[in-house]
Amino acid sequence: MGFSMRQGPVSQPQPMAEINMIPLVDVMLVLLVIFIITAPLMQQAAPVDLPQVSASALEDKPRVLRVALDAGGAVQVDEQAVGWEEVPTVLRAAAADGADPELQLYADRRTAYEQVARLIAAAQDAGLARIAFVTEPLANP
Repeated sequence: MGFSMRQGPVSQPQPMAEINMIPLVDVMLVLLVIFIITAPLMQQAAPVDLPQVSASALEDKPRVLRVALDAGGAVQVDEQAVGWEEVPTVLRAAAADGADPELQLYADRRTAYEQVARLIAAAQDAGLARIAFVTEPLANP
């Protein structure tokens, strides 16, 4: 804070119309010193000469098992009709591949919850841990 000795009546002090620049300069100098110290640290400390190889990138696409359940309770696995008694066998065979497939469940909105729960239980018994419910977006959000 600055004080000014100006001419004028004692009862009316005149406001100071100057900005004190010293604190601003101090802060800027501190920031400049911090930047000068940290800038070299952002570069790699030791250059490393990496080996060069000609290998292709691996395609790691997870296997997707599409299971559709219609309103009547019929089951389709990868677009092939499967009876309820065959569902555990088909799901175990898919889980035994070792690829840890993701089960995508397409259930009709009129499907009884009991059928959906039965299918999820069969998938869990088969060892499938990744189960996704496929839905459609709302027509009028």
